[in-house]
Amino acid sequence: MNESMIAEQQPQSNPGVQALDFSAWMQQRLARTEDALSRWVGVNAPAGLGEAMRYAVLDGGKRLRPLLVWAASEAVGGQEAATLRAGCAVELIHAYSLVHDDMPCMDNDVLRRGKPTVHVQFGEASALLAGDALQALAFELLLPENEGVPCSMQARLCRLLGAAAGSQGMAGGQAIDLASVGKQLSESQLREMHRLKTGALLQGSVLMGAACNAQTDARALQALTEYGQALGVAFQVVDDILDVVADSATLGKTAGKDAANDKPTYVSLLGLERARGHAEELRQQAHAALAGSGLPDTQALAALADMVVQRTH
Repeated sequence: MNESMIAEQQPQSNPGVQALDFSAWMQQRLARTEDALSRWVGVNAPAGLGEAMRYAVLDGGKRLRPLLVWAASEAVGGQEAATLRAGCAVELIHAYSLVHDDMPCMDNDVLRRGKPTVHVQFGEASALLAGDALQALAFELLLPENEGVPCSMQARLCRLLGAAAGSQGMAGGQAIDLASVGKQLSESQLREMHRLKTGALLQGSVLMGAACNAQTDARALQALTEYGQALGVAFQVVDDILDVVADSATLGKTAGKDAANDKPTYVSLLGLERARGHAEELRQQAHAALAGSGLPDTQALAALADMVVQRTH
């Protein structure tokens, strides 16, 4: 995550707000997220299903989406119980999508997070069921009993997650991706594909964090929407760059597979240097959105945008 570089480049903040120790902030939220996932994922699932679910989720991944939920929720003064569950729910949706995307019927990949993919480890049928179960569990987590999360907030979180993951979001983007193999896309077509496939869930994470306070005002919501859009596209641009310049051991997944599969990418369309410049432009757009949000402290969100663009894996 290149934490030392992030720590050296603390984002500008309100003079009345204490400077953020981003590394410490991140480690505290990651620890809480990992503990909750360990307690909630695959518990009492029968016939080896729980083992496959836990293999897909635990002990790997950047947890960027839960961190975005935490950062956005804290920026608007969100409810903590809702925040923890929202962060875990969006991570489960992300994990299920990776399980299914890696299967032979889609990307047919054998390496994920530095270890064999779920279908390689457990078989295709178990992988399919594990993904299905993780998706269902995500929505179950958003509907807790006796935790003081208002029903209206639960419903809002479910709607946001469903929209980000469905046909107008992640699943729709994956459908476009599969249909685009071997085709030449324009920059606007490529951007739309990745806005759905990758960006929708990242933006959804930000908006779910904001929804953990039912009183978040329209100005802040608009700014966070714009921030999430810029960050979502930036993540994919950097992913395309890393697929070219990094090796499989560094990435924890198969490097160079986009070119090998003749998939359109920002690097194939723009070239490496222009793609890097575009990622930086998007980072600046994300920072500009935060500056116009009217929120008193967006340091964690700003640092996450920096981390996305400056990451090396």
